[in-house]
Amino acid sequence: MSDFEVTPRTKLKRAPKRGHFDRETVYAILDETLVCHVGFVTEGRPFVIPTNCWREGDRLYVHGARTSRLMKVLVSGAEVSVAVTLLDGLVLARSAFHHSVNYRSVVMFGRAEPVEEPEAKNAALRAFIERVAPGRWDQIRPPTATELKATAVAALPLTEVSAKIRSGPPIDDEEDYALPVWAGVVPLTLGAGKPQPDPRMAPDTALPDYVSQLPEPATSR
Repeated sequence: MSDFEVTPRTKLKRAPKRGHFDRETVYAILDETLVCHVGFVTEGRPFVIPTNCWREGDRLYVHGARTSRLMKVLVSGAEVSVAVTLLDGLVLARSAFHHSVNYRSVVMFGRAEPVEEPEAKNAALRAFIERVAPGRWDQIRPPTATELKATAVAALPLTEVSAKIRSGPPIDDEEDYALPVWAGVVPLTLGAGKPQPDPRMAPDTALPDYVSQLPEPATSR
Protein backbone atom coordinates (compact mmCIF):
# COMPACT_ATOMS: atom_id res chain seq x y z
CA MET A 1 0.00 0.00 0.00
CA SER A 2 1.29 3.45 -0.90
CA ASP A 3 1.73 6.08 1.79
CA PHE A 4 -0.51 9.11 2.06
CA GLU A 5 0.94 12.22 0.48
CA VAL A 6 2.07 14.82 3.01
CA THR A 7 0.21 18.10 2.46
CA PRO A 8 0.54 21.51 4.14
CA ARG A 9 -2.45 20.57 6.33
CA THR A 10 -1.24 17.09 7.32
CA LYS A 11 2.43 17.96 7.83
CA LEU A 12 3.14 17.72 11.57
CA LYS A 13 4.73 20.85 13.01
CA ARG A 14 4.79 19.72 16.64
CA ALA A 15 6.78 16.52 17.37
CA PRO A 16 7.02 15.53 13.68
CA LYS A 17 8.85 12.31 14.59
CA ARG A 18 5.53 11.02 15.93
CA GLY A 19 3.90 11.37 12.53
CA HIS A 20 2.91 8.39 10.39
CA PHE A 21 1.63 8.48 6.82
CA ASP A 22 1.55 4.79 5.92
CA ARG A 23 -1.89 3.33 5.28
CA GLU A 24 -1.30 0.28 7.47
CA THR A 25 -0.84 2.44 10.58
CA VAL A 26 -3.70 4.80 9.73
CA TYR A 27 -6.14 2.00 8.91
CA ALA A 28 -5.29 0.06 12.08
CA ILE A 29 -6.20 3.10 14.18
CA LEU A 30 -9.43 3.75 12.27
CA ASP A 31 -10.44 0.10 12.53
CA GLU A 32 -10.05 0.12 16.30
CA THR A 33 -12.09 3.24 16.96
CA LEU A 34 -15.87 3.49 17.22
CA VAL A 35 -16.19 7.28 17.46
CA CYS A 36 -14.83 10.19 15.46
CA HIS A 37 -15.23 13.95 15.83
CA VAL A 38 -16.28 15.89 12.74
CA GLY A 39 -15.36 19.57 12.54
CA PHE A 40 -17.11 21.94 10.12
CA VAL A 41 -18.37 25.49 9.71
CA THR A 42 -22.01 26.22 8.94
CA GLU A 43 -24.27 29.22 9.43
CA GLY A 44 -21.12 31.21 10.16
CA ARG A 45 -20.24 29.16 13.25
CA PRO A 46 -17.78 26.32 13.92
CA PHE A 47 -19.05 22.96 15.19
CA VAL A 48 -17.41 19.72 16.30
CA ILE A 49 -19.78 16.75 16.49
CA PRO A 50 -18.94 13.26 17.81
CA THR A 51 -20.44 10.37 15.88
CA ASN A 52 -19.97 6.67 15.15
CA CYS A 53 -17.71 5.82 12.23
CA TRP A 54 -16.36 2.82 10.34
CA ARG A 55 -13.89 2.26 7.53
CA GLU A 56 -14.30 0.34 4.31
CA GLY A 57 -11.37 0.42 1.92
CA ASP A 58 -10.22 3.99 1.36
CA ARG A 59 -13.32 5.59 2.85
CA LEU A 60 -14.51 6.54 6.31
CA TYR A 61 -18.28 6.28 6.75
CA VAL A 62 -20.68 8.02 9.13
CA HIS A 63 -24.45 7.92 9.33
CA GLY A 64 -27.26 9.75 11.06
CA ALA A 65 -30.68 11.30 10.68
CA ARG A 66 -31.04 12.97 7.31
CA THR A 67 -32.40 16.07 9.09
CA SER A 68 -29.42 16.47 11.44
CA ARG A 69 -27.05 19.41 11.04
CA LEU A 70 -24.04 17.12 10.75
CA MET A 71 -25.45 14.95 7.97
CA LYS A 72 -26.79 17.95 6.05
CA VAL A 73 -23.28 19.39 5.99
CA LEU A 74 -21.64 16.09 5.04
CA VAL A 75 -23.98 15.20 2.18
CA SER A 76 -23.69 18.77 0.84
CA GLY A 77 -20.04 18.15 0.08
CA ALA A 78 -18.78 20.90 2.39
CA GLU A 79 -15.16 20.67 3.51
CA VAL A 80 -14.70 18.99 6.89
CA SER A 81 -11.98 17.81 9.24
CA VAL A 82 -12.33 14.51 11.08
CA ALA A 83 -10.28 13.29 14.05
CA VAL A 84 -10.10 10.06 16.04
CA THR A 85 -8.05 9.33 19.15
CA LEU A 86 -7.24 6.12 21.02
CA LEU A 87 -5.94 6.74 24.54
CA ASP A 88 -3.38 4.11 25.54
CA GLY A 89 -1.93 5.31 28.83
CA LEU A 90 -1.20 8.03 31.38
CA VAL A 91 2.44 9.14 31.27
CA LEU A 92 3.46 10.23 34.76
CA ALA A 93 6.72 12.15 34.73
CA ARG A 94 8.92 13.49 37.53
CA SER A 95 8.00 17.07 36.68
CA ALA A 96 4.61 18.62 36.04
CA PHE A 97 5.80 19.94 32.67
CA HIS A 98 6.56 16.52 31.18
CA HIS A 99 3.36 14.70 32.12
CA SER A 100 1.64 13.39 29.01
CA VAL A 101 -0.48 10.58 27.59
CA ASN A 102 0.26 7.75 25.20
CA TYR A 103 -2.13 7.87 22.28
CA ARG A 104 -2.77 6.99 18.65
CA SER A 105 -4.63 9.55 16.58
CA VAL A 106 -5.65 10.24 13.00
CA VAL A 107 -6.69 13.54 11.42
CA MET A 108 -8.40 13.71 8.02
CA PHE A 109 -9.45 16.52 5.70
CA GLY A 110 -11.77 16.44 2.71
CA ARG A 111 -15.30 16.49 1.36
CA ALA A 112 -17.68 13.63 2.05
CA GLU A 113 -19.82 12.02 -0.62
CA PRO A 114 -23.45 10.99 0.01
CA VAL A 115 -24.40 7.33 -0.32
CA GLU A 116 -27.85 7.57 -1.88
CA GLU A 117 -28.54 4.33 -3.76
CA PRO A 118 -30.64 2.13 -1.41
CA GLU A 119 -28.64 -1.04 -2.00
CA ALA A 120 -25.32 0.74 -1.36
CA LYS A 121 -26.72 2.48 1.71
CA ASN A 122 -28.04 -0.80 3.09
CA ALA A 123 -24.64 -2.42 2.52
CA ALA A 124 -22.91 0.44 4.34
CA LEU A 125 -25.24 0.14 7.34
CA ARG A 126 -24.67 -3.61 7.38
CA ALA A 127 -20.93 -2.96 7.51
CA PHE A 128 -21.47 -0.68 10.51
CA ILE A 129 -23.52 -3.26 12.44
CA GLU A 130 -20.99 -5.98 11.61
CA ARG A 131 -18.19 -3.69 12.79
CA VAL A 132 -19.88 -3.32 16.18
CA ALA A 133 -21.04 -6.93 16.56
CA PRO A 134 -19.90 -9.39 13.87
CA GLY A 135 -22.72 -11.76 12.93
CA ARG A 136 -25.57 -9.57 14.23
CA TRP A 137 -26.93 -8.31 10.91
CA ASP A 138 -28.34 -11.69 9.94
CA GLN A 139 -30.26 -11.89 13.25
CA ILE A 140 -31.97 -8.50 13.21
CA ARG A 141 -34.69 -6.87 11.14
CA PRO A 142 -33.12 -4.95 8.24
CA PRO A 143 -34.05 -1.32 7.61
CA THR A 144 -37.33 -0.61 5.87
CA ALA A 145 -37.53 1.65 2.83
CA THR A 146 -38.86 4.42 5.08
CA GLU A 147 -36.02 3.99 7.57
CA LEU A 148 -33.43 4.03 4.79
CA LYS A 149 -34.93 7.23 3.41
CA ALA A 150 -34.77 8.87 6.85
CA THR A 151 -31.10 7.89 7.29
CA ALA A 152 -28.22 9.67 5.62
CA VAL A 153 -24.90 7.93 4.99
CA ALA A 154 -21.77 9.82 3.97
CA ALA A 155 -18.36 8.53 2.90
CA LEU A 156 -15.18 10.58 3.31
CA PRO A 157 -12.46 9.55 0.83
CA LEU A 158 -9.22 8.96 2.72
CA THR A 159 -6.78 11.08 0.73
CA GLU A 160 -5.47 13.85 2.99
CA VAL A 161 -4.65 11.96 6.18
CA SER A 162 -2.01 11.77 8.90
CA ALA A 163 -1.53 9.72 12.06
CA LYS A 164 0.31 10.76 15.21
CA ILE A 165 1.43 8.38 17.93
CA ARG A 166 3.07 8.77 21.32
CA SER A 167 4.30 5.68 23.15
CA GLY A 168 6.84 4.75 25.78
CA PRO A 169 7.91 6.13 29.17
CA PRO A 170 8.09 9.76 30.29
CA ILE A 171 10.86 11.95 28.92
CA ASP A 172 12.19 13.99 31.82
CA ASP A 173 14.92 16.59 32.09
CA GLU A 174 18.18 14.81 32.81
CA GLU A 175 18.60 16.38 36.25
CA ASP A 176 15.11 15.19 37.28
CA TYR A 177 15.82 11.48 36.85
CA ALA A 178 17.38 11.41 40.31
CA LEU A 179 14.23 12.71 42.02
CA PRO A 180 12.62 10.14 44.39
CA VAL A 181 9.29 10.33 42.52
CA TRP A 182 7.50 7.37 40.95
CA ALA A 183 7.41 7.78 37.19
CA GLY A 184 6.11 5.57 34.43
CA VAL A 185 3.05 4.68 32.39
CA VAL A 186 -0.40 3.62 33.58
CA PRO A 187 -1.94 1.65 30.66
CA LEU A 188 -5.54 2.42 29.73
CA THR A 189 -7.78 -0.01 27.87
CA LEU A 190 -11.36 -0.06 26.60
CA GLY A 191 -13.41 -3.17 27.18
CA ALA A 192 -16.96 -4.44 27.38
CA GLY A 193 -18.80 -4.71 30.69
CA LYS A 194 -21.42 -7.26 31.67
CA PRO A 195 -24.28 -7.27 29.13
CA GLN A 196 -27.52 -5.73 30.45
CA PRO A 197 -30.59 -7.37 28.87
CA ASP A 198 -33.46 -5.24 27.67
CA PRO A 199 -36.28 -5.75 30.23
CA ARG A 200 -38.74 -6.13 27.34
CA MET A 201 -36.77 -8.85 25.57
CA ALA A 202 -38.68 -11.98 24.64
CA PRO A 203 -38.37 -14.74 27.27
CA ASP A 204 -35.66 -17.37 26.87
CA THR A 205 -33.73 -15.28 24.33
CA ALA A 206 -30.15 -16.55 24.39
CA LEU A 207 -27.18 -14.24 24.74
CA PRO A 208 -25.35 -14.41 21.38
CA ASP A 209 -21.71 -15.45 21.29
CA TYR A 210 -20.63 -12.20 19.65
CA VAL A 211 -21.81 -10.37 22.80
CA SER A 212 -20.59 -12.80 25.45
CA GLN A 213 -17.15 -13.00 23.82
CA LEU A 214 -16.49 -9.27 23.71
CA PRO A 215 -13.24 -8.46 25.57
CA GLU A 216 -13.62 -7.26 29.14
CA PRO A 217 -11.65 -4.31 30.53
CA ALA A 218 -8.19 -5.37 31.69
CA THR A 219 -8.91 -4.10 35.23
CA SER A 220 -11.83 -6.53 35.65
CA ARG A 221 -9.80 -9.64 34.88
